[in-house]
Amino acid sequence: MTQGPLSGVKVLDLSRVLAGPWATQLLADLGAEVIKIERPGAGDDTRAWGPPFTTTTTGARGDAAYFLCANRNKRSVTVDMAQPDGAALIRRLAERADVLVENFKVGGLKKYGLDYASLSAANPRLVYCSITGFGQDGPYAPRAGYDYMIQAMGGLMSITGQPDGAPGAEPMKVGVAVADLFTGLYASNGILAALLHARATGQGQHIDLALFDVQAAMLANQATNWFASGKAPRRMGNAHPNLAPYQPFATQDGAVVVAVGNDGQFQALCRALDAPGLADDPRFPTNALRVEHRGEMVQALAPLFAARSTADWLARLEAAGVPCGPINTVDQVFAEPQALHRGLTVEQTRADLAGTVRTPANPIRLSQTPAAYDRPPPALGADTDQVLAESLGLTPDDLNALRHKGVI
Repeated sequence: MTQGPLSGVKVLDLSRVLAGPWATQLLADLGAEVIKIERPGAGDDTRAWGPPFTTTTTGARGDAAYFLCANRNKRSVTVDMAQPDGAALIRRLAERADVLVENFKVGGLKKYGLDYASLSAANPRLVYCSITGFGQDGPYAPRAGYDYMIQAMGGLMSITGQPDGAPGAEPMKVGVAVADLFTGLYASNGILAALLHARATGQGQHIDLALFDVQAAMLANQATNWFASGKAPRRMGNAHPNLAPYQPFATQDGAVVVAVGNDGQFQALCRALDAPGLADDPRFPTNALRVEHRGEMVQALAPLFAARSTADWLARLEAAGVPCGPINTVDQVFAEPQALHRGLTVEQTRADLAGTVRTPANPIRLSQTPAAYDRPPPALGADTDQVLAESLGLTPDDLNALRHKGVI
């Protein structure tokens, strides 16, 4: 196995769906040993979140593609924690772990002796990360939380979508589960910080992460726009609240996105459009004025873009140093020359599946200890016997007895 920067870190993953698995996959890509605990016979909910599904070597339906996206480099162990013997196995694994990640409802693991207080008593250096919809306390703490509802409650949908009065105007969710994904990223950051503290002091801690808190933090400049102005941001379609022009423009055969970040770039844009006089128009010389006169600016630029093809504009704008790009479909993203050069697709094989398993590559580029892809997303329970034998010293007879009782 590849020796990554987190080699030697043992992670017990009791999470499912996306936020927790996203965090643990990142740790696994960087070399941590991640043991994913799943329900016997069912596993992570996302194994069934299809179509599309993979196909097994026998032609049967395999795991949903959704599961593959967040479970690379892990070992799957099936244990029924609802049985006392199953909970005891997980407690023993937790005693040997550096990190535990879970996303059960608040207090849901206490009855199994798998809560932070119980496990940290036996393993004081344990970093225990809980991911919930609304956190461990507060009036909403008992509620379940799913990405879609969090995007709504957390304000993101109120600023996403076409503006009122435009065709198709309504609050809109983002096309991927960004509240879950950002929560996974914040979780992995918190875990790494807590690991450093545990290494220095021998003392672990409880990390309390809430999707709602993360979504509020993700509002970023839109939140501070409100704090500073007292005006709640609104839906603006593809326009940017603080920059202009920073949006797509229709071309002869499609559209091109222009992302002008400063006044010099706007001047270069006007020259590329063969309209240098626009840069001197008293309404447009500075970004603040362009934002103020956004409608008039768009009205002046739109017919110019409509006169050429997307490819023509991309060539002209790139030559002029104006940030721009096409609006790619997902398949076009991975066909981009840059994507091919950077190796943004990971291909792996799994013995029970036909063909290869393809997932997006980890974007972190470490010069000395790069991310590695040693294991494909695991088949359900594929590593149960090996992990329990290696980690807990269980014999074949022990495993057979547990399997007979339905514990594993």
